[in-house]
Amino acid sequence: MVKSLATVFLGCGLVSRLYAAESGDTVMVIYNAVMPTSKDVAQHYAQRRNVPSNHILGLNLPVNEVISRGDFNVRLLKPVIEFVETNHLFTFAPVMGGGSSNNPASANGWKVIASKIRYAVLCYGVPLRVAEDPSIIETGMDNIQQPLRRNGAAVDAELALLPCRDSYQKTGPLKNALYGATNGSFFHPTNGLLMVARLDGLTSAIASGLVDKAMSAETNGLWGRGYFDARGLTNTAYVLGDEWIETAYKITRAFGFESTIDKQPATFPAAFPLSQVALYAGWYDGDVSGPFALPEVEFMPGAFAYHLHSYSAATLRAPHKHWAGPLLAAGATATFGYVDEPYLQATSDLGVFFSRWLMGQFSFGEASYAAQPALSWQTTVIGDPLYRPFAIPLQTLHQNLLRRHNKLIEWSHLRVCSRNEVTDLALRELINYLDSQEITRQSAILTEKLGDYYQAIGKKESAARACERALKLDPSPQQKARLTFTLADRLIALGKDSEAFDVYQQFHDATPAYPDALGLCQKLGALAQKLNKPGSELRYEAEIKRLTAKGMAQ
Repeated sequence: MVKSLATVFLGCGLVSRLYAAESGDTVMVIYNAVMPTSKDVAQHYAQRRNVPSNHILGLNLPVNEVISRGDFNVRLLKPVIEFVETNHLFTFAPVMGGGSSNNPASANGWKVIASKIRYAVLCYGVPLRVAEDPSIIETGMDNIQQPLRRNGAAVDAELALLPCRDSYQKTGPLKNALYGATNGSFFHPTNGLLMVARLDGLTSAIASGLVDKAMSAETNGLWGRGYFDARGLTNTAYVLGDEWIETAYKITRAFGFESTIDKQPATFPAAFPLSQVALYAGWYDGDVSGPFALPEVEFMPGAFAYHLHSYSAATLRAPHKHWAGPLLAAGATATFGYVDEPYLQATSDLGVFFSRWLMGQFSFGEASYAAQPALSWQTTVIGDPLYRPFAIPLQTLHQNLLRRHNKLIEWSHLRVCSRNEVTDLALRELINYLDSQEITRQSAILTEKLGDYYQAIGKKESAARACERALKLDPSPQQKARLTFTLADRLIALGKDSEAFDVYQQFHDATPAYPDALGLCQKLGALAQKLNKPGSELRYEAEIKRLTAKGMAQ
């Protein structure tokens, strides 16, 4: 017999120490006073998160994404230090000696002994990157490896060291003493770190929307599917990237997300059915590609999406350049990236991030900084740092959705099933569970899952018919693509080629912009030949020639 929901959820070990989102009292907000849209984003965030007015600072800053080291010091860092002191957000105290580049909080004698804030939110219009300054000469530079002997950095990563004012080494990355920490309360200015994130993107509207989507997911939960795009690396210097992505995938599966991992060298092709995305992590294309470059990406409210590349956040203003900006424009709620070459070992550890964030004990800001091996370097964190979509215990969230007749309840049922797959609960019990839910008969998501279970236990006819029913239950466009090809494959395996041909043909005629139209026509042509449909065979041969010529011309 299927376990009760209480047993399923409590058995996940996820409800022992959970918190609601922190108050806006713990945040300061910084905007570019030269840009009215920057102030608009700041005011919107402050209103949504109840940030006190004396925690909001407008500065006259450059309007482009790059700021010189001199301007950063004079126009950004210095007035922020004055602001936090004047408004008693920080209390600094001198510390005599004992400083070092690996312990910057006490370097050159400064330490925060009290703080009212833990986070800083930089709003659309605040520069993204501190430019390299070749005039900076520091003691010990010669001991830093040549590729790391740079002082350019992300603005976020520099301001994160605000607790030590300006008394830290600018050249090269600084070790993050809180990397991998398991207690979110450690991330505090009195421990040398201010968690800095930004509300940013292609437009101010996108930037403002990040907090709205975050708060929606905090209320209703973050639901959907996980997609992980590794490269299948083994014995190379870059295998660490694959290990991080695979670890994140395993954590996501254990948490109960329906998840997919690809280990082919190439990234997801454009035709990959990327439906209802809640979580994405992959690498290593320079610019946004595959399904993420299509006009519509099916991001769920609150989705986190990250692509590992050295320059993934070199700009946030180009709609098709790099990754962070386009992902946010496509609907992602949170991400992080790199404004310049960080080198793999200094990029964010996805295993740490996912393990901290999905368990609900860490905010997005805490998890992001727990995952960073280095500070004063190239990482920018984009999204509401207070964002905590997994704080509500799953059983409570499930009951809330039921009470409000919220359609997202289908995803909660799916998580019950996915979670129990990990615990090796018999598939027939999971089939009984789905069959017992009235919503399964109205849900493409749950009916698709039911079909997968039938297929797994060898009930192939039932699996095909479940897939067929799911196609009639208003699936999303990308889910419809996946269901179409799954159904056709199952029908062919049953010897029902004619039905498979009809399924493909209906999809072809209804989806003229399908990214792999050539592959679809090849399937149709082969089936037409097998079924002795000469008219259809000629039609798809002509289509194949046309699409092949078009591809060669591009």
